[in-house]
Amino acid sequence: MTQPTPETHHSGGGFASVHPLREGPHDHAIEAEQAALGAMLLSSAVIPEITAVLDTSDYYRPAHETIHRAIITMHERDEPVDPITVTAYLGTTGDLNRVGGASYLHSLVQQVPTASNGEYYAAIARDAADNRRLEATGLRLSQRARAGELTADATRAEALAALEGAEQRTWIEPTPLGENALLPHFPVDALPGWLREQVVALAEFTQTPPDMAATMGLAALSTAAGGRVHVQIRPGWTEQSNLYLVCAMPPASRKSDVFSAMTAPIYRIEDELAQQAKPGIIEAQTAKEAAEAEVDALLSKARKSDTVDRQQLVAEASAARMLADEIHVPPAPRLTVSGDITPEPLTHLLATHRCLAALSPEGDLFDIIAGRYSARPNLGVFLQAHKGERLQTDRITRDQPTIDRPALTIGVTPQPAVLQDLAATPGARDRGLLARFLFALPPSNLGYRKIRTHPIPEAVSSIYDARLEAMVRTFTDLPDPVTVPLSAQADAVVERLQEEVEEKLRPDQPLSHVTDWAGKLVGATVRIACLLHLADRITNGWGDPVSAECVERAAVIAAYYTTHALAVFDLIAADPATEDARHILTWLQRPKQNGTHRTTVKRRDVVAAHRRFRGRTDAIDPALRLLEEHGYLRPDTPPVQGGKGRSASVTFRVHPALKASLDTP
Repeated sequence: MTQPTPETHHSGGGFASVHPLREGPHDHAIEAEQAALGAMLLSSAVIPEITAVLDTSDYYRPAHETIHRAIITMHERDEPVDPITVTAYLGTTGDLNRVGGASYLHSLVQQVPTASNGEYYAAIARDAADNRRLEATGLRLSQRARAGELTADATRAEALAALEGAEQRTWIEPTPLGENALLPHFPVDALPGWLREQVVALAEFTQTPPDMAATMGLAALSTAAGGRVHVQIRPGWTEQSNLYLVCAMPPASRKSDVFSAMTAPIYRIEDELAQQAKPGIIEAQTAKEAAEAEVDALLSKARKSDTVDRQQLVAEASAARMLADEIHVPPAPRLTVSGDITPEPLTHLLATHRCLAALSPEGDLFDIIAGRYSARPNLGVFLQAHKGERLQTDRITRDQPTIDRPALTIGVTPQPAVLQDLAATPGARDRGLLARFLFALPPSNLGYRKIRTHPIPEAVSSIYDARLEAMVRTFTDLPDPVTVPLSAQADAVVERLQEEVEEKLRPDQPLSHVTDWAGKLVGATVRIACLLHLADRITNGWGDPVSAECVERAAVIAAYYTTHALAVFDLIAADPATEDARHILTWLQRPKQNGTHRTTVKRRDVVAAHRRFRGRTDAIDPALRLLEEHGYLRPDTPPVQGGKGRSASVTFRVHPALKASLDTP
C-alpha cells in the first residue's frame, strides 16, 4: 500500500486532491501549520495558547487537522503529548498512515525553531485560513451574482458578514475599563419567593434594573431584623443582621418610584406601631406628670412649713420622686430616620431605639457623612452602629444611657458621583467606612425603556406587604436580641468561603487592592444568609439553624456585590481620561439609529456625539489612547512618531465584540 502524503486538501469531510488555489501564499501557510503542530508536540505548555488562536477548521491540509484533533483530545484527557504518544494514539484510531506516518510527526518537531513562538505560527496559519475563506466567498458570490441568484444588497450583506468574521478573529479579548465591564445583574433567584416576585414585577413596571429593587428589598429585611436577630457562625464569632446598602443610579432612573414601592410597608407599619403605642405612652406620661406634680406640691409645702414639718415633707417628696422616676414613658416606636440626619441626633435616637434604618432615594446621608455641616466629619456612629459596638452618648445628654449592640441599617440610591465625594471624605477609607457598604452599580435603562408596562399584580404586592409586616412585628416584639446558629453544614460552607476569599487577598489577586472591603465580605455574606433565612421562615421555624442552602444563596448575592464593589472602587479612583473613555465605550456599545453597530469611527465622530468634549477637544486623545491600550480600538494607520496626538482623519476600527456586549433592555 502506498503511504499517502499530507499534500492533500480538505474538501468536505474527506481528503481530495490539491485545490487549484493552493498557490503562492498557501505554501507559507503550510509551514506555519507544521510549525504550530510541531510546537504542541514539543511542549504541552503551548497547547492552550495555540488552540485559542488556531481552530481545527483553519488547516489547509486535512492531515494537519487530524493531528490537531488528536493533540486536543489527548490534552483534555491529561495524557502526555509528544510524537511518540500521538503516534500511538493515531495508530489506535486508524489515522496514522493517513497523516504521513510516525516519521512525519517527528519531522514536525524537527522543523520548529522554538516552541515559545507557537502562538505566532498559529496566527500565521489562521490568517491564511481567513484569506482562503474570503477568496472562496468572493468567488462564490461572484458566480451567484452573475447567475442572477443574489441581489446587490444580499451580495453586500454576505460579503460584509465574511469580512466581519475574519476581522473578529484578529482581535484579542479587551481589558475591561472598570465598571464599563459587563457587570452582572442581581441574582434575583437567590431571594425568597415573595421578595423575588415583588422585585421582578417592580423592575418590569418601572423599567429599571432589578438591582435597585433587590437592594432596597434587602434593606427592608435589614430594617425588620437588623440588630434584633444575630447569627452565630461558631463560638466566638457572631454577626448582626443589619446591612449598609447602596445602589448608585444616574438622575431620571425612577429611583423614587422603586424606593417608595419597596419601603412603603416599612413606613406604614411604623405609623401603625406609633398609633398602637400612643394610648400606653399617654397613660404613662400622664401618670409620670401626676407623680411629678405630687412631688412639686410636697416641695411647695415643705418651703412654707416649720422645721419639723419640713423634714417630714422632704422625706415624702423624696419618696414621691423615686416613684415618679420609676414610671417609664416609652418612646414612640421608630423604625427609620430621615436620610439627612446628622450624626449627633442619630446617636441620640440609636441610644433610645437601638435599631434604626436610614433609608433614602437620594444621597443626602452621604453628604452629611462627608461633613456638610461640619468641617470635621463625625464617622464614629456609622462605624459603631454597623458592628454593634458600645455607643457612648455623653455628648448628647448626661442622662442618656450608653447603649450596647446598636444596629443601623442604611439603604440609599444616590447618584454615582456622590460615591466619589464620599470616598474623598477624610477617614472614609482608612477608618473602614467604605468597607462596610455593599455596592450596586447597575446600568441605566434610559433610552431603552418600554412605554407601556403592566402594573405590579395586586397579589404580588399584597404578599410582599404581609410578609414584611410579619417580619417587622415579630422582631420588634422581641424583648431582647435573639441569636440563631448556623448548621454544621452551613459552617462548612462559610469555611470554604473564607478560604476562597483569603486566596483572593494575596498580591496580584482580584481583591488585593480592596482588602479593607474584602476583609468583611464573609461576615456580610453571613448577614445576608441570616436575612434570607428569616424571610424564608418567618411564618414557621425562623429560630432554627441557618442552612447551608441559605449560605450558598447568600454567597451568590455576595459575589454580585463583590463585582460591583470592584467597579465602584475603580470609579472612585478614576482619572478624567478613564471617565471620558468609559463614556465613549458606552456609546460604541450601543447600536446606531438604523440598528447596526459601528465598525469604524473617527475622532470627529466621537466629538460630535458627546457634549462632554465640546469646548475640551484636547481631552479626546487621552481617552482614545486609553481605549487603544485596552484593546477596544485599533487605528488603521499607526501614529506618527513624535506627533502631537491623533490626526482628525485617522480611522479607528472598533472591536467586533462590542456589538454583542450590551444587551439592549
